[in-house]
Amino acid sequence: MPKLGMQPIRRRQLIQATMEAIDDVGLADTTVMRIAKHAGVSAGIISHYFGGKDGLLEATMRQVLGDLGHTVTQRRMTLPEDTPQAHIRAIIDGNFDRSQVSQSVMKTWLAFWASSMHRPNLQRLQRVNDRRLYSNLCCQFRRCLPRQQARNAARGLAAMIDGLWLRGALAPEGLDVDRARRLAYDYLNEQLARSPHHSGGHHGHIRNPAALYRR
Repeated sequence: MPKLGMQPIRRRQLIQATMEAIDDVGLADTTVMRIAKHAGVSAGIISHYFGGKDGLLEATMRQVLGDLGHTVTQRRMTLPEDTPQAHIRAIIDGNFDRSQVSQSVMKTWLAFWASSMHRPNLQRLQRVNDRRLYSNLCCQFRRCLPRQQARNAARGLAAMIDGLWLRGALAPEGLDVDRARRLAYDYLNEQLARSPHHSGGHHGHIRNPAALYRR
């Protein structure tokens, strides 16, 4: 975690520089000196506030996760209707929001996933991230599906969101956001069609509007 005292604008500048460096040369070749050069600061500032490259990577991922959470929360707070379908669509849309699919952010995500397998602090962030996605999907599915069916639907959609995003990130042509969203919507509609209360229209009333998304 970064030390207190750094101005938010400088912190954001260093995080952006980290993503740009990863975009340019990959995580392995991203050094404190390279990040400092991107940010136009001395390497000593990074070491002082973040303790080095690993600390800055953790802070960068916390920022990316926070941006995603804010994006999804805003989408859910402005929905025209409080239905499970609308809320889950907002979660899907947030995961494929332009703030999450830029080249630098996608490469940072990939670097984070790979590093989380070896670094406990990043692994904890990844677990929180996964659990929040599953929990919020499950909460919405539970409003219209039996418990076990809701859990299975949430696990399936979470895996689909991550899978579509990952395949798009690795594809030479990049991620086709519209196609990814349509595929996720199709899966969502198939699951909701299994609801004993399904009628092709609204799917229940919201139980807890304050229980907004994950990251």
